[in-house]
Amino acid sequence: MLQVAKCDGIVWQWLEAPARLAFTMSGARRADEMKVTKEIIVMNKKGIHARPAAEFVKAANRFECDIFVEKDGEKVNAKSIKGILMLAAGQGSKLLVHAEGEDAARAVVEIELLIKRKFGEE
Repeated sequence: MLQVAKCDGIVWQWLEAPARLAFTMSGARRADEMKVTKEIIVMNKKGIHARPAAEFVKAANRFECDIFVEKDGEKVNAKSIKGILMLAAGQGSKLLVHAEGEDAARAVVEIELLIKRKFGEE
């Protein structure tokens, strides 16, 4: 999958494994802020129903950065359980997790681990 990073006005592109992680530093409000986008596939059998949605929101709220989740062109706030449930993300759904702020990279990694662990359900 194509990787893209933009730092100090220079755009870097490279090919990498299926998950996409893009870091963008230019345009950040402060030098230590960044934007991160990662594609993650929902793996658990029941998808993101009420309990996994609550776990997702709980994880997202541990971070100060802005976090949004996108599925099929619909983008919702990851800190809103209603928004996460509205995505109706079943098994195999591709989610794009977008985060912007000082702790964006850590937030995306934690959310990715939560999803890859199948929310502890299996």
